[in-house]
Amino acid sequence: MIRSGLLPLSLSLALAMAHGAAAQTTGFGNAQDVSAPVEVTADTLQVDQKTGLAVFSGNVLIGQGAMRLSADRVTVTYAKDNARKISALKAEGNVTMASGEDAAEAKTADYDVESGNVVLRGDVLLTQGQSVLAGETVTVDLATGRANASGRVRSVLQPEQNR
Repeated sequence: MIRSGLLPLSLSLALAMAHGAAAQTTGFGNAQDVSAPVEVTADTLQVDQKTGLAVFSGNVLIGQGAMRLSADRVTVTYAKDNARKISALKAEGNVTMASGEDAAEAKTADYDVESGNVVLRGDVLLTQGQSVLAGETVTVDLATGRANASGRVRSVLQPEQNR
């Protein structure tokens, strides 16, 4: 079990940002303004009200304050009982989340809103300043802040410098 400030902070803010949910400012880098407007840009948007899916594709960029989430494609799944409530979010292809010098990269990121779990897959790389965590799969429980990394895990931790 890995307990890293970078994992839950970056993911909870970036994914909360992506669906506009009210989230506490948890300090990925610095405190984020989660009440700031969320802006989504993409080359295309397809919405299917029957299936409850919205698909943003082509150069997707989601921003809120200093936070950015980019991917080739982002699929938003709405709850069956409430078309305004997000149940899941899937970012695919060149997934990058960033705020200041904190960043996460993966091939895909799946966020189950109800469980609060995020799964990053495919050459996952998390950085916070000069500290690095890499693995094939990283699963984060946003409620507890606990994360599991698997698939040839590598970590480089830099000790804090006294100034």
